[in-house]
This record gives sequence, structure tokens and C-alpha cells, in this order.
Amino acid sequence: MAKRRRKSKAKQDEELLKSGFALIALIGFFGTYYFTGSLQVSIVITLILFGSAIAVIVVRQLNQIERLKKSGIADIDIMDGRQFEHYLNYLFKSQGYSVKVTRAAGDYGADLVLEKTGRKIVVQAKRYSKNIGIEAVQQVHSSINYYKASEAWVLSNRNYTEPAHNLAKLNGVRLIGRDELINMILAMTPGSTPSPKQVMTEIPSKPIACNRCGEHMLLRKSAKGEFYGCSAYPKCKNMKVI
Repeated sequence: MAKRRRKSKAKQDEELLKSGFALIALIGFFGTYYFTGSLQVSIVITLILFGSAIAVIVVRQLNQIERLKKSGIADIDIMDGRQFEHYLNYLFKSQGYSVKVTRAAGDYGADLVLEKTGRKIVVQAKRYSKNIGIEAVQQVHSSINYYKASEAWVLSNRNYTEPAHNLAKLNGVRLIGRDELINMILAMTPGSTPSPKQVMTEIPSKPIACNRCGEHMLLRKSAKGEFYGCSAYPKCKNMKVI
């Protein structure tokens, strides 16, 4: 059975808005016809309501586009994992946290360790191209004891699968998805931290060498997610799953 994916809050709000406008137009048509008895007047009123609804939806979509542009989320979507972790370092420091970015290998399930007012929080950072599954929840939860933390979070530029939400709730892990990440970015004082694009310039992607032929590995995408494939393909078919 296919896994259900939770819709983002923005998507849910948009669908609710459209349903609400459709209901208002329907009530407007029958209400006008009931009081006036005129089919022509009822159609005119309904068209006015539909026009108003379309105008509101267009304005909301333009505001959403501007909001996404200001957040720099499009740049975050093309960061590599190391760049994303360092960007989050700046983001959490702007919120008053003391931040430690753990080493790339042997991090015991936590990419960042935050401390503030006696709280220690382990964070698993997932810069990904699809919804995050239960593995991230399992990894960050397993790191709590090692780092002697009191809380565990997963933070991603995407959203989460239903099983991930269920497991996180059961284990007390906080899931921070795309919408909340954008809100956190927009809440920062403008200019207080480097933009995602600046971080990408500051920390360029580090080439990964193929362990078979020595050529560079390239980030590629498939139906199952992202992976690194050798640039010498098809001569070398080596790949590394992310």
C-alpha cells in the first residue's frame, strides 16, 4: 500500500479557501434567486463572487511567490548537505542558540547540537528532494543519549511521511518541515546572517571522488531519490546512495 503524504499547511489553506469560495458562490446564486426570483441577477452576482474569489487567490499566490523568494528556499533546495548544515548554524545562532556542527562522519545521528538556557537539542538536518521517512527520526532519537540531550529535532527543506509523523509523535521528536523553516528564515532580522546563496559561495560543494576510477561523483536523481553517480558513466557505473 502506498504511503500517504501529508499536505503542507499552505496547500491545505489553499484548498480550504477554494472550497469556501465555491460554497459562497453557490449560496450567493441560490440566495439571490430566492430573494429576487431573477435568474439573470443570480448569474451576475455569482460571476462577481467568482471574480472576487479569483482575485483573492491570485493575490495570495503572488504573495506566496514573493515570500518564497525572500526566504531563499530555492537556493536551499540545491545546497548539498554540508552547506545546509552550515546555513542552519547561522540560522540557529540568530535565535540565540550556541551551535556545534558535528563532523561529517561518525556523528551518531546528529548533524547539529544546540544549547540554550540549559537545554541541549540534537538536530538531524535533511536537505532533500522528497518527503522525509522514519530513518531520520530513528537516527536523531538514537543520538539523544550519546550527546546527553533533552530534545531531538529533525529539520528539512521538505515535509514528512505519515509513518515519520507517527514515529516522531511516539518518541517525542519535533519535526520541522518546509513551511516552518521558511517562517524561521523570514523571522530573522534582515542582514543579520548570510543568505543561502552567500553560504553556498562561502562553502563550495566538495567534489566526491569515485572509489573505483577516481573521477568525480555527480549528484543525480531517480524515482527512489538522490544518489551520487560516477561522471565516467557508462564506462564506470559506480554509485553511492545518499
